[in-house]
Amino acid sequence: MMLYGSLVLIWQIKPFPAIADIYSYIDSAGVIHFTNVPTSSTVDYHVYLKETPTKSTAGFSNNRYDHLIRQASHVSGLPFYLLKAIIKAESDFNPRAVSRAGAMGLMQIMPENVEELQVKDPFDPRENIMAGSIFFKTLFQRFNGQLPLALAAYNAGPGIVDRYQSIPPFRETEDYVKKVMEYYYAFRQ
Repeated sequence: MMLYGSLVLIWQIKPFPAIADIYSYIDSAGVIHFTNVPTSSTVDYHVYLKETPTKSTAGFSNNRYDHLIRQASHVSGLPFYLLKAIIKAESDFNPRAVSRAGAMGLMQIMPENVEELQVKDPFDPRENIMAGSIFFKTLFQRFNGQLPLALAAYNAGPGIVDRYQSIPPFRETEDYVKKVMEYYYAFRQ
């Protein structure tokens, strides 16, 4: 299956919506759900993460790859600062990073996705950022614009998020979503 099509299709993707606070709620089955768009007046939503950052970007901003992130942002339609936040959380801007699961490069692309995205060199910053952003865009669309779910899928895999229909109850994934959102809000300041 091809995760991305021609650039013509990418240009037709609608713009990324504004993002605000992240809310959580527990359904009748005891499953915790997260959303950036509270849609029901009958659900008791709680603020999980405020848009106001708790950290400054001082000390963790890296501008070395900004030109490549801007290109990927332009092509994918994803916000520049969101892509930068994902890179910060995934690799801390290390293009040679390899996770214990085998994910590679700045956006920590898994080996099976390297093949599917037709990435020749996952350690090449330009190729990695472009492929990672296109892959993330497919997750964002798959989860209907629910940023927390798309981030959880990027970290834990889309099948797991499908199974739980929410951020899976894994500490690593919950921490990852929160960390990316904090970086995203901080970079935007």
